[in-house]
Amino acid sequence: MAGPIERLADAFWNGLKRGVSPRTVRNLRKELRQSALAKVGIVVVVAIVLVALFAPLLAPHNPTNQHLDESQLPPLGFSKTSTQTSSEMVNGSVQVVNETVTVSATPKYPLGTDSLGRDMLSRVIYGARTSLLVGLLGTVIAATVGVTVGLAAGYYGGKVDDALMRSADIMLAFPSLVLAVALVGLFGRAVVRLPDPLVQAGLAPNMPETFALPGTVIIVVGLVNWVWFARVARGEALSIEGQEYVKAARSVGANDGFILRKHILPNSVTPILVLATIQIAAIILLESALSFLGFSGTSLSWGFDIAQGRDYLASSWWISTVPGVAIVLTVIGINLVGDWLRDALDPGIEGEGGGV
Repeated sequence: MAGPIERLADAFWNGLKRGVSPRTVRNLRKELRQSALAKVGIVVVVAIVLVALFAPLLAPHNPTNQHLDESQLPPLGFSKTSTQTSSEMVNGSVQVVNETVTVSATPKYPLGTDSLGRDMLSRVIYGARTSLLVGLLGTVIAATVGVTVGLAAGYYGGKVDDALMRSADIMLAFPSLVLAVALVGLFGRAVVRLPDPLVQAGLAPNMPETFALPGTVIIVVGLVNWVWFARVARGEALSIEGQEYVKAARSVGANDGFILRKHILPNSVTPILVLATIQIAAIILLESALSFLGFSGTSLSWGFDIAQGRDYLASSWWISTVPGVAIVLTVIGINLVGDWLRDALDPGIEGEGGGV
């Protein structure tokens, strides 16, 4: 009898077959069977997504609550030793006394606490929401703008191509982080507060009722990264535009919009999809950098926690290390999924998961 994981996998593949060609599904399944790294990537990504979705239910404490008497507690398995200096009167004179104090971990805070006594595990769980939402929404904006520009440049060519791609070259002349900081400074830090449905339903009454979504950062990372989609889409449009089926569509009177929508865009999806997975990881890193620099607008962010812990690296290393490890695992997982999609959807390219 099939277990729940097998049933879930079968349901996924059956649902995928309804919207994707059988050949593509076969390639995806074959590559997944051959690649252990792809399986690891999928498990990591699914786990991060579930953590982000059910953050109020999984977080053991409210991530914003401060407990100053429990600040800088170490994670389980570690202890913290510090030297406290005090003075006392001995025989009418003041003497300095150095006392070694050892602080042990507590199961109440499995990953320790930060400098304000906030639970690091809860903050990492809630930080996953910010990173994934910014990564996904930023990629959607970048893909929408970039694919539109790239397809138009490759299809029309000539002066249209020159104008659009020279603007892309100008964008590439600036480092992504520098350009993002400039755009955030130009637009300001706009934060959209969304009600948390799980908290509103009464399932997690002690958790924050709203979730702060850094709107400006989402728009900025999309505007910074659209160039990569434009270049890929332009290359695909140039190769597809001269195909016989496109010429046949023109001969029967199909307009440019119909050809772009029905012929060129569907045949350009594969490299765009692979690029999108890579860009999600890149945007998560960019969002973390912006949060580290204080441009995010929300305190529930992995980059923000790393910045808060940089002054305590010598004494409380976990404040920066825990969110840093979360970023590394998330980016590696997404990149492994991207490698799987690349190897499966473009068999001519051999990656880590193919040809073994």
